[in-house]
Amino acid sequence: MAGTATWLSSRPAVDLSRRQSGVGRQIVSVRAPQRASVQAQRLRVVSEVDQSLNPRVAALQPSKTMALTDLARSLKEKGVPVIGLAAGEPDFDTPDAIIEAGVAAIKGGDTRYTPNNGTSDLISGICKKLEVENGLKYEPENIVVSNGAKQSIAQAVIATCGPGDEVIIPAPYWVSYPEMVRLSGATGVILPTSVDDNFMVSPADLEAAITPNTRVLILCTPSNPTGSVYTKERLEAIAKIVAQHPRLLVISDEIYEHIIYAPAEHHSFAALPGMWERTLTVNGFSKCFAMTGWRLGYLAGPKHFAVAAARIQSQTTSGASSISQVAGLAALNMGVAGGEPVAEMVKAFEERRNFVVERLRNIEGIKLGSPDGAFYVMPDVTAFFGPGVEAKDFGPIPDVDTLCRYLIEKAQVALVPGDAFGIDTCLRIS
Repeated sequence: MAGTATWLSSRPAVDLSRRQSGVGRQIVSVRAPQRASVQAQRLRVVSEVDQSLNPRVAALQPSKTMALTDLARSLKEKGVPVIGLAAGEPDFDTPDAIIEAGVAAIKGGDTRYTPNNGTSDLISGICKKLEVENGLKYEPENIVVSNGAKQSIAQAVIATCGPGDEVIIPAPYWVSYPEMVRLSGATGVILPTSVDDNFMVSPADLEAAITPNTRVLILCTPSNPTGSVYTKERLEAIAKIVAQHPRLLVISDEIYEHIIYAPAEHHSFAALPGMWERTLTVNGFSKCFAMTGWRLGYLAGPKHFAVAAARIQSQTTSGASSISQVAGLAALNMGVAGGEPVAEMVKAFEERRNFVVERLRNIEGIKLGSPDGAFYVMPDVTAFFGPGVEAKDFGPIPDVDTLCRYLIEKAQVALVPGDAFGIDTCLRIS
């Protein structure tokens, strides 16, 4: 902040009243025949404006998942019967109890600003949920409710990382992790995983990737984009490594925790011995409760880090929607793991998962892990692109990007190429 203040104070003062009066004189003197000339002058002025951006913002990459989802939507609007399998979004309606709570909040006048960190009722509900379902004990001061889990993760990264720090991001990764790290000024260190190990981080590879500059490890289980679920044994092995490095924190993205298929089980990283103090747990309501448009998520962590994340939020968006927070509390009150409404959605997701996995495994050349959670499948499709591979009435298919373009143009199916997730041998089916 000191640097910012110095930069501001060093800029020459501008007399706005004089500048405005000059503009006023120019406008008053304009006659109708001169309008074309004035328009040309304005265009020249615009072309001379410094359009440079903050280098961190300029370096950000657009989300391929959003781009392909938008493309599929636009094609549908034009009457093209595209099958959209690109969006990371449930296709179920929000459960009735949640909708009714939201409507009641609107009608009851619960439409004003809330405390920055969230309403006391919702925070209490989150604390209870984390204790009952995850074995995690938090006080209200440890919770920050935000406008979606994406904001919670971004604030966690920005609060804990800066220039000179390194953030380990296992690949395949959710598309936004590297960009959030880039925005913080830190350096993302991509840690490849293998389909043969179900896309889980190898403890040996993790140990080799850690340096004195390593600040954060980002874990996502169940995983977007692979559907992999970390076993307790694997998480314990990772925790032992984390414990050996005093600077190392973990951001545990658990947004898909209830979308999980037996015998797989979800385990919160912060619940492992010695990891509560090291972990910022992120969760939300979008995926498990089919509330993507309600924009509601939360972070739970040690007070020092929660306060920092809340400070960022207070100076950017402020608190989450009052209406969504009432609806979120209703979601938590539906029962453990969302009760019957969520169980029905998970059953449908599992049936779809089984349908897709069975057919993919019957296709020669496909390699597939075990997607035990979330609603994604990520097959290795290297057998279907590369040198010499061509498609009839389309042409060469040199890479997975071109393969996905071929599928949307010729088969009218929208998928996401794996390079969006840091792996150029796969594609994601949602």
